[in-house]
Amino acid sequence: MAQTEPLPSPAGAARLSGIPASPGVAIGPVARMAAPPSLPERRPEAGKPEEEADLARRALGRVADLLDQRAAGLTGEAAAVLGAQALMARDPELARRIGEHTEQGDPAAWAVSAACGAYQELLAAAGGYLAERAADLADIRDRAVALLLDLPMPGLPDPGVAHVLVADDLAPADTVQLDTERVLGIVTRYGGPTSHTVILARALGIPAVVGCAGAVDLADGVLVAVDGDAGTVAADPDEEQVEHVRRRAERRRALLAESTGPGRTADGTGVALLLNVGEGDPGKAGAHDSEGVGLLRTEFLFLERTDPPTVEEQTASYTALFEAFAGRVVTVRTLDAGSDKPLAFAATGQEDNPALGVRGFRTSRVHPGLLTEQLAAIAAAARTTSARVRVMAPMVSTPDEAAEFAALARGAGIERVGVMIEVPGAALLADRLLPRVDFVSIGTNDLAQYTMAADRTLGALPDLLDPWQPALLHLVGTVGGAGERSGRPVGVCGEAAADPLLAPVLVGLGATSLSMSAPSLPAVRRALALHTHSECRRMAELAVAASGAEQAREAVRAVAHPEVAAW
Repeated sequence: MAQTEPLPSPAGAARLSGIPASPGVAIGPVARMAAPPSLPERRPEAGKPEEEADLARRALGRVADLLDQRAAGLTGEAAAVLGAQALMARDPELARRIGEHTEQGDPAAWAVSAACGAYQELLAAAGGYLAERAADLADIRDRAVALLLDLPMPGLPDPGVAHVLVADDLAPADTVQLDTERVLGIVTRYGGPTSHTVILARALGIPAVVGCAGAVDLADGVLVAVDGDAGTVAADPDEEQVEHVRRRAERRRALLAESTGPGRTADGTGVALLLNVGEGDPGKAGAHDSEGVGLLRTEFLFLERTDPPTVEEQTASYTALFEAFAGRVVTVRTLDAGSDKPLAFAATGQEDNPALGVRGFRTSRVHPGLLTEQLAAIAAAARTTSARVRVMAPMVSTPDEAAEFAALARGAGIERVGVMIEVPGAALLADRLLPRVDFVSIGTNDLAQYTMAADRTLGALPDLLDPWQPALLHLVGTVGGAGERSGRPVGVCGEAAADPLLAPVLVGLGATSLSMSAPSLPAVRRALALHTHSECRRMAELAVAASGAEQAREAVRAVAHPEVAAW
């Protein structure tokens, strides 16, 4: 198949590159986020240390209340993100650090800025989930400083027209407020492929490009064309390019509206298209045109609590979701927590590198009761519904660990048992691991991080975390081949599964199911329907043989169906 004509790029238009974050195209004028409040060069005389500390704590309390108010009107992951951020603002350790700075003579705003800055460095150094929260803490700092200095609160621009939002980065508190009727696209200077901005933008269906260094030069009102599939931004496009983008967007909307039903390749090979689901309205999740759930995140039941949820609490929550997916598959991931997602009731000890420590299935080594009670609750909920429930453990590294988890789950009464492949060691021994379980699911976000030795939260290395990296795809193919030889299903539930150009490659590597956010389903379904299984295998061979991520992407685009290549 031949490559389609590329998007026109007139000589007068500046073409910027970033990371493809959320699929789709958009065109509109730029509206920039205002710069965060900054401390004046001249520092005022501080009052009494205890008075300054009290001012700072009250400002943080107001920020926390604001975040709680916004979370109250939301559901799902957005509500969970804001709720966790509010708890950060109320963190006693942060208050203690602020007190240290006021004792040293800092005014309240300066104490907040210094304490948050030092705390951010600690979180960033910890890596993993904690590093992701460093950006959330920066937003807390900016809001508290604005209150203390009586400056405008950071927030979204309102130019009065539909626009493309441009920012250095977006905080969760702002991202969850985006109006999809007004915000046509998103471009950020920083951010990686697994940031909160990306996850929330995809859930909203807003085209987005992140990690775009040239975003700093985009001025308010400048017309831009955003390509969330290619990761490009064209500034000052001419009429031909504008018309091309509009036709492409209209054609894509029309084609995707027709894309319904089970996932299939052009020659009829079935590929189950599933949802990634967290906290939220089960009925709303179940209403989507999917074949079930490929990843049910259960952390929302455990995080931000002082004591673990009871078996009864868990059973009620699982039952509601299982009923919403009656007759369909529901894949439950057991608790993915540990030192990088700390639980107040399940300490795992101090670790210099939590991303390589006690997390996921490893948590059961220290607190076995958490897992056994969760499995009991899942089994109890499964017995009362018609959903085809299966369970998988995160962060399994060896065949013996897979066998251990399978024995525990089957002992609890769960028939279908699997594990996640997120560690290169597990992928390399997939032929030995798969016979111990009924299925596996590949988490490409963590597998990329561990394969490329690049922190998934570090914005400076987004190219190494690109799911098109041939080394990562090679490992996916290793697992896929083992699945074919053992006759066991292999799913992909990382963000890679949401890329319509990459989806056929994953199928060619042996994936039998793909799990993603709901807005991505139609494009992936359409992309698979336009390629035979043998074409998927050929695309996979080209991607794995490439020298780098960009070369892999372009090699596949060159042979993809013209419609998919044009996306």
